[in-house]
Amino acid sequence: MDAYRIAYDGRPFHGFQRQPDVPTVADAILDALRDLGVHEGDTPPGYAAAGRTDAGVSAVAQTVAFEAPDWLSPAAFNGELPASVRAWARADAPEGFHATHDATAREYVYHLHAPDADPGRARTALDALSSEHDFHNLTPDETGTVRDLSASLSVDGDYLALTFRAGGFARQLVRRLVSLVRAVAVGDAGLAKVERALAPVPLPGHEGIPPAPAYPLVLTAVDYPALDFAVDADAAASARSVFRERRAEWRTRARVAGEVADRL
Repeated sequence: MDAYRIAYDGRPFHGFQRQPDVPTVADAILDALRDLGVHEGDTPPGYAAAGRTDAGVSAVAQTVAFEAPDWLSPAAFNGELPASVRAWARADAPEGFHATHDATAREYVYHLHAPDADPGRARTALDALSSEHDFHNLTPDETGTVRDLSASLSVDGDYLALTFRAGGFARQLVRRLVSLVRAVAVGDAGLAKVERALAPVPLPGHEGIPPAPAYPLVLTAVDYPALDFAVDADAAASARSVFRERRAEWRTRARVAGEVADRL
């Protein structure tokens, strides 16, 4: 059994999990493995992934594990993957390892553009949300809503980088947390809104907290204490090159959009 770290730009995909008739990250991974001759059926033996990111969400440390041949290095894996999906590290995994269930922690970072936000108010909201709570008002899930959350903030110009860490996350939890923190940070809501969201009484529809957009969210870490990942230097260099090119492309697009906006 081997585990692979996978980075991807989530914008071209309809999420990680396979779906009919739309491109997903899992499709790209499994198609590549099939083209490489690693498996012929639906999935390779033992296949599992660390998590199911939503449509548009990107990742640095998504992890997939399966019975892999010795020759399947991350660089070889990349030979059949699209440029937007890159393997960059590999680890030997013990028998019975499961990429979903054996993860002890997951970390997400949300890059929130909020030039009018008060970082102090945002930190107060994040402090209130940290530690163990029942987040049933911040997810459509009906079970698995109690989480021990660690949340922090860094400021980069007009952006707030919100970091969330827990053993796992209910559906849309991170994005709804972001919406709640933003509302407090820009003055649309007070700390009482956070307390209300964490209360045992369900929020009525008109008080519901919607998920923030998906594309600024990145899965940045998945912890496996038993695994020792070895970085493939060539594969990591390829990944850095791809994502730097994408960063330059989108910076250029942003400049063009700014030029148009400034001249109107």
